Amino acid sequence: MTMSTGYSAAVHRGEARHRRGLRWLTPGWLCVLAALLLSLLGLAAIGTTHPEMVAKQMVLLGLGILAAMVVAVPHMRWLQLLSLPFMILVLLMLLFLLIPGVPDQIVHPRNGARRWINIGFTDMQPSELAKIATVLLIASWLRFRENHRSLPGLIRPLLMALVPMGLILLQPDLGTALLFLPVCFAMLFAAGARPRHLLIVVLLGAMAGAAMTPMLRPHQRDRIEAMWAQFRGDDQFENDIGYQGARSMMLVGAGGVAGVGRETAGSMLKWNHLPEEHNDMIFAVICTRWGILGAIATWCLYGLILLGGLMTAAICRDPFGRLVAVGLAVALLAQMVINTGMTIGLMPITGMTLPFVSYGGSSLVTAWIMIGLIFGVSLRRPPLLWRHSFEFDDEESKA
Repeated sequence: MTMSTGYSAAVHRGEARHRRGLRWLTPGWLCVLAALLLSLLGLAAIGTTHPEMVAKQMVLLGLGILAAMVVAVPHMRWLQLLSLPFMILVLLMLLFLLIPGVPDQIVHPRNGARRWINIGFTDMQPSELAKIATVLLIASWLRFRENHRSLPGLIRPLLMALVPMGLILLQPDLGTALLFLPVCFAMLFAAGARPRHLLIVVLLGAMAGAAMTPMLRPHQRDRIEAMWAQFRGDDQFENDIGYQGARSMMLVGAGGVAGVGRETAGSMLKWNHLPEEHNDMIFAVICTRWGILGAIATWCLYGLILLGGLMTAAICRDPFGRLVAVGLAVALLAQMVINTGMTIGLMPITGMTLPFVSYGGSSLVTAWIMIGLIFGVSLRRPPLLWRHSFEFDDEESKA
């Protein structure tokens, strides 16, 4: 009776502390500030080449900030409970994209890819939601579990990432699919998985990826070949599959250290005919207009988001919230690395947007939802009703 009474009192005190207020001075503000500055940078970059698109992007920015405020409100326990239904819904949408015979008015094909569902007033990209759903589901699974400390225990969380990743590859969307494994590995590492086990999985995955290279679609293999040719200084693909990469690298170099200004940058971008300069290739616009300094400032802002996410995870006492903060921050950083890497010729062109900066509703709103979730985690002091995050009982784990 005494033990039960003491436990109930501890729970009551924890809930009372939670009700007394939120933690307003949090590292989550770093993420909000960086996301806002990146969004404003995106408006300026879009206005350089397509000023007629700025008004719509401002509306989408407002919707994104509103969505971030909405998702920051629910308590983490509700997010955890909704993680599985949300993932099921996202998987159904991804499967719907692959159904043959669906009219183009519903599933909009673009450049040979079926990634967008027409919902009336706009097109929705389910793969963007899949990033959030995967993070929430893996965080929910790893919460207070120890089996991921063994090599076989990594199978289930990896499958949670591989299933949506495989469906996205079939669209095809190689760029977005590449995000899932680094996010999963980061969350497993934060949850206490052994580095040697993760290294084994990485090596096995690298061998499997090399073996599956012949299964890539012809245009994907051509883009990889064009990237290597461009890296060697061979211009044989410059007027073909490597045109976009060659133009983007030229414009990145043309900006110099401090950029060339709006008017000159607009003229250069217009006459060089860079495809998707307002979307996937918007980092080239940043480098042209603001030079290397603009590129470094952009990278630093994404670093600030990662810092805010990791600091949020460090102060969070709830394992689910901690993993959500890590997973979402790493997802945004990984997306930036892929986008800027393909723009400067270090990675093949994959059609990956630059979070907060590229034009488009799905990418912008989803990125702001991620920020809202991180901020929601940082706001709360959840009552800890069990042991501390990721403390393990077995002696081998403590070694």
